[in-house]
Amino acid sequence: MPSPIRPQTPSTVKSYCRFTPGRGLASVDGTATLGLTGVEFELDDRKPRRIWRYDRLKAEEPIRPNTIDVLLSSGEEPGASLFVQGIPFAEGLRARAPHLSQRARQQHRRRVLISILAVLAALIAAGAVLSWSPAKWVANALPFSWRERLGDAARGSMTVGYKECVDPAGLAALATLTERLSKGAPTGTPFAVHVYDWSLMNAFAVPGDEIVLTKGLLDKAQSPDEVAGVLAHEMGHGIELHPEASIIRNVGLGAALEIMVGGTTGGSLANVGLMLAQLGYSRSAEREADHHALELLKAAGIAPKGLGDFFTRIMKMENEEGSGGSGMPSWLRTHPLPAERARLVKQAAAYPATPALDAQSWENLKSVCNKTRDPKDSETKS
Repeated sequence: MPSPIRPQTPSTVKSYCRFTPGRGLASVDGTATLGLTGVEFELDDRKPRRIWRYDRLKAEEPIRPNTIDVLLSSGEEPGASLFVQGIPFAEGLRARAPHLSQRARQQHRRRVLISILAVLAALIAAGAVLSWSPAKWVANALPFSWRERLGDAARGSMTVGYKECVDPAGLAALATLTERLSKGAPTGTPFAVHVYDWSLMNAFAVPGDEIVLTKGLLDKAQSPDEVAGVLAHEMGHGIELHPEASIIRNVGLGAALEIMVGGTTGGSLANVGLMLAQLGYSRSAEREADHHALELLKAAGIAPKGLGDFFTRIMKMENEEGSGGSGMPSWLRTHPLPAERARLVKQAAAYPATPALDAQSWENLKSVCNKTRDPKDSETKS
């Protein structure tokens, strides 16, 4: 309902105005006054006087005390605008159309915020009852370009201090493997994989269908099928939007949106990649990623055995070396137990399969860090 209009005496003071009938059309000068029911204005083109009712007016900016001019639009003439100069006109308009005031705008924003918070509270409550993730629902509603910016921010902050591996032959082998696996993803999602000269043995899915792969993992892998299994698993996280949902859940929707729309808050940018690198997913999320991995491997005609072999062997290696606590790093603790993963792989029905890469391509991939590039510049080093 429009705000009630207090009875006002019409103003006889004429103010300069400029009327624009629509985008790209010529403007016409004239004079405007404050009438009983709306803004009245006469134009120099001698057309009949117009009246824009107060309750249908919108202002480009809220009218504050001492505002010197206003830019108005009206539902009565969509696409048209009226620019009016003069403090007296602005003050009189604020009294006659209080919904255009700064206070009214602030109250409207507060009502919208309260409504949003109420909806989010309801979503969280529903999630608790139905085991449904509001963060994942929000992530799924985001435009891909926003998710891509969030992924670039996460990857950039996660890999600070490490050079990207760019050996041409290695990148070609990686592209072949990535394309082969991506064909099995929904709508053929073309994942992008970036390798970094980082001794840490890991791989991370980041928002926007991107994956960070480390040299340490390539060094420990004993076959291209093992790398394919790891990549397929991380693609599974991407398909389920686990990275996006994790960021939204942990840094908050507001901070995530700020990054996605181009915000440059240092704390948000610095923490988003660190958080993904340190926090693990839930066991249920890991199982979802494993099931997707098996589907991707089958669609690509790559044997699933490497998926189980790699994690089982690495788990054993970490237990033998010892890393405190349970004997394994946090990123492995969240994964289902090796025996459970082995059963999952063993239960998969047999299908025709070929190696993920031929021997030469596998050697090229393991040598992808023979040439590196500092993300801060375009210089490539051998």
